[in-house]
Amino acid sequence: MKYVYLLQHSYEINEVDETKTIGIYTSEENALNVIEKYKSLPGFKDYNEDCFYIDKYELNQNNWEEGFITWEEANKTDK
Repeated sequence: MKYVYLLQHSYEINEVDETKTIGIYTSEENALNVIEKYKSLPGFKDYNEDCFYIDKYELNQNNWEEGFITWEEANKTDK
C-alpha cells in the first residue's frame, strides 16, 4: 500500500469552519462507500452536498514543508 485516503466532513456555520475526520481508508472506493452511508445519518444528512472531502496521501511523505504563523500573528494590528 502506497497511498491512503482521508475522509473528512466540513462545512461552515456562523462563519466558523466545522470539520470532522471520518476515517482513513485503503482506497478511494472504500471512502466513497462510507460517504453513501453517512449521508443518511443525523446531522450529516442536513449537510451532505459538497461537504465530504477525500484527500489522497502518499505514505512516508511530508505534506507540510514550510512553517506557519498563529491566528494571533495573522490578525495582529499595528497601533
